[in-house]
Amino acid sequence: MEPQETIEVEVAYARPERQLILTVEVPAGTTAIEAARLSGIEEQFPDIQLGKNRMGVFGKLCKPDRVLNAGDRVEIYRPLLADPRAARRELAAAGKSMGKGGRDGADED
Repeated sequence: MEPQETIEVEVAYARPERQLILTVEVPAGTTAIEAARLSGIEEQFPDIQLGKNRMGVFGKLCKPDRVLNAGDRVEIYRPLLADPRAARRELAAAGKSMGKGGRDGADED
């Protein structure tokens, strides 16, 4: 039996107080969710729920069954604490902006 080809990928997760990037060697054809499981990152962060947490590769959302390429970095995202649209509505109702690209009325004549 021939040895199976392997690739090296990274699996990343971050909390405000701690970030971790693990390098893992996986069989070619491994999916994002399989790589996350093989990395052991769930043991480091018990709050991760693979299958529920969204995932991405280099900052772009992907499905858990996305087949990885050598050098890919799988990122596991935490759930949002607040709906960004609801937060903007609340700020607008209070007469405030989020500060990025928003108009604060300072330039109006």
